[in-house]
Amino acid sequence: MADMGSRLRKQLESPNFDPQNYVKQLSQQSDGDRDLQEHRHKIQTLADETAQNLKKNVYKNYRQFIETAKEISYLESEMYQLSHILTEQKSIMESITQTLLSTDKDETAKEMLAAFPKETEEVKQRTLTTLLEKVEGCKNLMETPGRYLVYNGDLIEYDAESMSQIQKVHAFLMNDCLLIATWLANRRGTVKYKYNTLYDLQDFAVVNVKDNPPMKDMFKILMFPDSRIFQAENSKIKKEWLEILEETKKSKVAKDRHKKEEEVPNSPVRQEVSTNPFDEEDEPLESEELVDLSPEWIQELPEDLDVCIAQRDFEGAVDLLDKLNEYLRDQPVSPRVKELRSKVDERVRQLTEVLVFELSPDRSLRGGPKATRRAVSQLIRLGQSTKACELFLKNRAAAVQTAIRQLRIEGATLLYIHKLCNIFFTSLLETAKEFEMDFAGNTGCYSAFVVWSRSAMKMFVDAFSKQVFDSKESISTAAECVKVANEHCKQLSEIGLDLTFILQSLLVKDIKAALQSQKDIIIEATKHRNSEEMWRKMNLMTPEALAKLKEEMRSCGMSTFEQYTGDDCWVNLSYTVVAFTKQMMAFLEEGLKLYFPELHMVFLESLREIILVAVQHVDFSLRCEQEADKKAFILQNAAFLHETVLPVVEKRFEEGVGKPAKQLQDLRKSSRPRVNPESTTSVV
Repeated sequence: MADMGSRLRKQLESPNFDPQNYVKQLSQQSDGDRDLQEHRHKIQTLADETAQNLKKNVYKNYRQFIETAKEISYLESEMYQLSHILTEQKSIMESITQTLLSTDKDETAKEMLAAFPKETEEVKQRTLTTLLEKVEGCKNLMETPGRYLVYNGDLIEYDAESMSQIQKVHAFLMNDCLLIATWLANRRGTVKYKYNTLYDLQDFAVVNVKDNPPMKDMFKILMFPDSRIFQAENSKIKKEWLEILEETKKSKVAKDRHKKEEEVPNSPVRQEVSTNPFDEEDEPLESEELVDLSPEWIQELPEDLDVCIAQRDFEGAVDLLDKLNEYLRDQPVSPRVKELRSKVDERVRQLTEVLVFELSPDRSLRGGPKATRRAVSQLIRLGQSTKACELFLKNRAAAVQTAIRQLRIEGATLLYIHKLCNIFFTSLLETAKEFEMDFAGNTGCYSAFVVWSRSAMKMFVDAFSKQVFDSKESISTAAECVKVANEHCKQLSEIGLDLTFILQSLLVKDIKAALQSQKDIIIEATKHRNSEEMWRKMNLMTPEALAKLKEEMRSCGMSTFEQYTGDDCWVNLSYTVVAFTKQMMAFLEEGLKLYFPELHMVFLESLREIILVAVQHVDFSLRCEQEADKKAFILQNAAFLHETVLPVVEKRFEEGVGKPAKQLQDLRKSSRPRVNPESTTSVV
């Protein structure tokens, strides 16, 4: 047996093993099912042995696995450190090279200026004038004094979304702006380009685009909320564009800062003391101009905000705004501060638009309530808690609606309701917890959440009623579904949110209709049975059937039903009365599951009408029946209804509702049958 197992193992492990040929040969060689079963048993045994050996090897080499993982982790950290060291060395070498090149450039520039003191700027201006003559629609660009050309060249523009080529452009970088011109298809004389866009150097940021073949040698210009991508001819020209753009922007910032510093007087002018009390409103302007806006981070703040917004660094943008507000808190308002404020306010508006878009329902809703925390927290920090609250609740409403819409409708209604309640109330609970966390310091927003909870509950009830009540489900199924919804709704009380009353008020109309519909069905069925009533005892034929009926009546609360049973599977009651009792008690139990105070009169009146149909039928039969034996049997059924069934109904109703039903008590007393011994007729 061991040799056969070894041969089978070698056969299965051979590299040329073909499962189809193996099965084909095996089926041809086997005599019947017995051989195939034995072979199957061998293969199963071999598989179990292989699995056991694999498990043993795993346990045996478990420590080696752990040590190997540790070694890999150590190696990874060392490689990271090595990469970090190489990066630092590379940056040091580049800085040294840049320093040497800048030194050479400065010396060369000094020599050129010494040799040609006025030629450089004049040549640049003449060159710019010559080049701009080739651009259609930009004659007024040279009206700005001191503007000259820094760099220019051909670029190819690509679409930022699809990365498809759009057009060929020519870019002119000047000392204070960047001109983008498109190529003319039909040239006219010396005109080769057409004016497209002019950007101020302070209004955009330059970002390097990582090479991803075939898309390479690209850089991006960010002008929130837009961006444009350009491709240079090669990596060298791209590097020149990036470096010259950065240097030109820095030069303009430094020049503007130097110009503003020159406007501030070196020493404040001493104010003359005035004895006129009406001169108090005329504050000295010089003190306002002493607000120090020269720090580099303030000068670069608008550009840094643009970069943060473009890179979706919302926290960094708000941190910069908080830093600026803290810096200017106790400072006087001057024209320069107002100018800075106007630029910053524009960025705040752009940042708000981006955060609003992040919370819009058009965005992905898969992350749950936590996915909105980032945008909500930044809006609150910007002082827009009301807008944040409104957008957060709209986002969650769309998420709940989408989840309900995507829920597949099952054949079993109760299964669908379980899934619906689990999705809705779980989402509502998560939303409430996230809302409490995000808006902990904004108690004024809690009323908005309560209003939103009501609208969300209405959305849930619409889906619930459509599946449970509109599809005409049985009242037992409806009762189970309402019970499930109530149980899930009570779970919200753990966070102090009780929506049970709202749920019941939204369901009351459908539950009333369901109770009245079921009442009509029971009355119709009872009348149909009454029309065929023969007033005969029930013969259940078998002891099992009798035992089953006894158990059913006992579960309905009829503890005295035993006294109405006889020998040989006979029951001393009519089929109509027994069927009515079971149907009546089932309606009572299902109605109690659906019960809440708003349904009290509807439920009580339905019970009264159903009982009245049975009582009136018994009374009519007593008055019409002439045979003494049948009349005695009818009286026995009437006694069962009045002495057993109706008291149980009253007791169970009082237990379920919490107060007695006076209408049922009055009905039982007024309809009690009384027999006249002389005429043997009943009086109701």
